[in-house]
Amino acid sequence: MTLIILTMTAALLVAGLFFFFAATVGFLRFPDLYTRMHATGKGDTLALLLMVAGLALFNLYDNFCWMGMVQSVKLLFIAVFWFIANPTATHAVLRAAFESGVTPWTKDGTVIIDKTEGEGA
Repeated sequence: MTLIILTMTAALLVAGLFFFFAATVGFLRFPDLYTRMHATGKGDTLALLLMVAGLALFNLYDNFCWMGMVQSVKLLFIAVFWFIANPTATHAVLRAAFESGVTPWTKDGTVIIDKTEGEGA
C-alpha cells in the first residue's frame, strides 16, 4: 500500500512538472499574446492541480491524523481557488488586450477579428 501511494504521488508531481514545462515552452514558442496566454493559462492550471493533489495525497500518507486531513483539505481548497481564479484572470487580461486593440497574429498579416463587427451603425 505504501508503494502505491508513493507511486501515485510521484506520478502526480511528475505530470504537473510536465505541464508546467509544456506551458513554459508554449509561452516561449507561440507568436502572439493570445496563444501565449492560452498555453500558460491552461498549462499552469492543470499543472498546479496535479501537483497540489500529489502533495495532498502525500500529506495524508505521511501525516494520517486529524491535522493531516485538515492540511490536505486546505491544499485542495487552494487547488479549487486556483482552478477558478487562473482562467478568470487569463480571460480578463486577454479581454483587456482585445479591447486595447491588440490583434491576433496571422501568417499573412490579415485581420481575422474585427472589433467593430456586429455593432450597430
